Amino acid sequence: MFELAKRHGNGPILMGTIAKEQELSRKYLHALLTTLKSSGLVISSRGVNGGYNLSREPAEIPLIEIIEALEGPLAIVHCARDKEACSRSETCVVQHLWEELSQLMSDKLSKISLADLVAREKAQLEVT
Repeated sequence: MFELAKRHGNGPILMGTIAKEQELSRKYLHALLTTLKSSGLVISSRGVNGGYNLSREPAEIPLIEIIEALEGPLAIVHCARDKEACSRSETCVVQHLWEELSQLMSDKLSKISLADLVAREKAQLEVT
């Protein structure tokens, strides 16, 4: 998603280009792109000028949406999202802490977009 965000507006990007830049195997990347496409975050086009694009502007895609598309609801431990995942959740003294921490992470990732990451990289490159 980061590679697509960096190149957004320049036309479709080949899977091979993304795999090379992000040092991912094509097989693994294909699985990721299939999931991201199914979730509506990525669109693909076939043919000579085909490849992958973001479905929306990078500024409109928060990181939490990507993580949840790939991994499901974000939680430090399963019981933070599903109390029935643990038989001790009703009496566990840290269960509420896990819920709060999971919510803090979700809130933070909801406020950071792909465009923010691209801007961070540009700023970091200017410093070095």
